[in-house]
Amino acid sequence: MRVKIIAPCRPDHIWRKKKAAFVFPPLALPLLAALAPPGIEVSLCDEVVQEIDWDEEVDLVALSVITPTAPRAYQVADRFRARGVKVVMGGIHPSLLPAEALRHADAVAIGEAEQLWPQIVEDARQGRLKPLYRAASPPPLQGLPLPRYDLLDSRRYLIPNVVQASRGCPFDCSFCSVSAFSGHTYRLRPLSEVIRDISSLPGRFFLFVDDNLLGNKGYGRRLLRALIPLRRQWVTQASLSVARDEELLDLAAEAGCIGLLIGFESLSQEILEAVGKRANRAEEYKDLIRRIRSRGIGIQGSFVFGFDQDDPSVFGRTAEFVEETQLDAANFCRLTPFPGTRLFSQLQAEGRLLHRDWRYYDREHVVFRPQRMSPQELEEGTLWAYQRIYSIASILRRMPPNWRHLFFYLAVNLGYLYGTWQQRKKRAKEEMLFHDALHSQSAGFQEEKAGVESHL
Repeated sequence: MRVKIIAPCRPDHIWRKKKAAFVFPPLALPLLAALAPPGIEVSLCDEVVQEIDWDEEVDLVALSVITPTAPRAYQVADRFRARGVKVVMGGIHPSLLPAEALRHADAVAIGEAEQLWPQIVEDARQGRLKPLYRAASPPPLQGLPLPRYDLLDSRRYLIPNVVQASRGCPFDCSFCSVSAFSGHTYRLRPLSEVIRDISSLPGRFFLFVDDNLLGNKGYGRRLLRALIPLRRQWVTQASLSVARDEELLDLAAEAGCIGLLIGFESLSQEILEAVGKRANRAEEYKDLIRRIRSRGIGIQGSFVFGFDQDDPSVFGRTAEFVEETQLDAANFCRLTPFPGTRLFSQLQAEGRLLHRDWRYYDREHVVFRPQRMSPQELEEGTLWAYQRIYSIASILRRMPPNWRHLFFYLAVNLGYLYGTWQQRKKRAKEEMLFHDALHSQSAGFQEEKAGVESHL
């Protein structure tokens, strides 16, 4: 039996089909390939970096779907089903909206797939696929096989090596889909299996894809001590609480950590309290940043614009903070109400959602009406912040004092500079298409009006 596992991608993704995309491979694909029962021939396709072979002879197609890729996933599914190929969907979006996904799939996996996938494949082989496969609870993370990294084209990614040590997050932010999908759990893999995965990877550099790698301090210390002998370099996502633990920071630096993605979210304590990010204390930000950077660890700060308390001044204040603290990088997200989150329920109840076109639920577009600014102000203000922080002048001003990691710093910043330029170009194209549509609509109305008048 031949199985194709696909991570779909929107056609307008700015890194689509680039020779070396500023992205990392989706770990779900090689992990699912490793979990397939014996005798199954598996191939993978990450559509960000490769084309789908529509003529490939396959018996089952599996799609790993997040909200902004859902419309593309439905197109892919419909095309394969038209050939008589069975299709199964899984991931965050189908798990939260299974009835929608079932309009385009033969089966939907609800929840994490480790316990479901072998049965799904076996049922497909026997011709008895069920519409829904539901995980009774988040699966244990012990005994996971070594992912089939060999099935991915590692040359196409800026960071080709990815590993996971934990799943979930101990926090419960109102706008985050991780807790909605993971059921507010935080689970840990056996250290021996994590070290096995890392040791199998080529080269010295890798990425932990965990949402909050050091959320459990005891496990974090044991993991970091186990990493030291490997002499690797790595980056990951962590909460600011890591900076309050001097021993943990020292261990992270000794274990090869060269960068952390940290969700600051907002400079306003009122906002942090409102969205449930109570672990962050805005008045501590500068001191905690100093502690992390003093260990030679870079910081990419993540900020969200569009909370109800935000007004147009938030863009300038945040950009000034990034430059003043010399953050190595920053990403600015338009607040996005993903299905399944408390934020989505709130904005839907208040009638503030502009539409449910999932293509634009990507943190790059505004899909709701903010309280204290217009959707256009939120759209343009976020792009302005990117343009300021990824100007050549700002990149030079924020240059890290530790020259050991200069290549990585420049790679990240120049990648964002290119991405910002692409965002501006894409926005100009969208505005042109919008105005063309309005013009066509207006011209059509005038023709219809003239036709009516000629008959009077």
